[in-house]
Amino acid sequence: MIRQDIIPRNLLFSVAAMIAIAMAMGVYAWHVRVRVVNVTLGSASSAHVAPPAIGATEQVTLYVAHDDPGILKAQGIRIPLPAGRQERAEALLRNLIALYDSNRSPHPLGPGSDLRSVYLVDPDLVVIDLNGAFATGHPSGVLLEELTVASLVESLSANVPGIGRVKILVDGKTQDTLAGHADLADFYDVAAVHQLAQQLEGGQ
Repeated sequence: MIRQDIIPRNLLFSVAAMIAIAMAMGVYAWHVRVRVVNVTLGSASSAHVAPPAIGATEQVTLYVAHDDPGILKAQGIRIPLPAGRQERAEALLRNLIALYDSNRSPHPLGPGSDLRSVYLVDPDLVVIDLNGAFATGHPSGVLLEELTVASLVESLSANVPGIGRVKILVDGKTQDTLAGHADLADFYDVAAVHQLAQQLEGGQ
């Protein structure tokens, strides 16, 4: 009688233990899979993403900074652009930053520099949101920082009509300067930046 009572009880404990082990392995495998997926997504998001090819191809003028002579050069290129003003503005700046990210860049930026987003707050106000790497890795210097700001603002205003003011944020927040010199605390008046751009172009 004792052995008949013990055997079923032992079998019950064994089955329960096997079920618990199987469940634990399943949970562990799920966690490992989630961690692998997160690592993969994190690696993909840290890489510079090229501008998507959407919209009709148009001829636009980008104002490209050249560090060596310290000037802006108007450069005509054909790129695909969306119809909407906000999407158009974002595509323009992504193409400009991709140009600076190239191997033979005339105005190298820090590693990982990128555009987070562009917002049209009012019909005449554009907010440019850059990522943290854009500011932390930007070369410090009055002329280098002015070239960057003028390049961003002038490239936008030349291709998106109706822009009167531009605000530059870093990681969604106001920052005092770009890399110690160019003032990011206030709004940039497009007309004033245009005058600066003309002076920088005059250096040619």
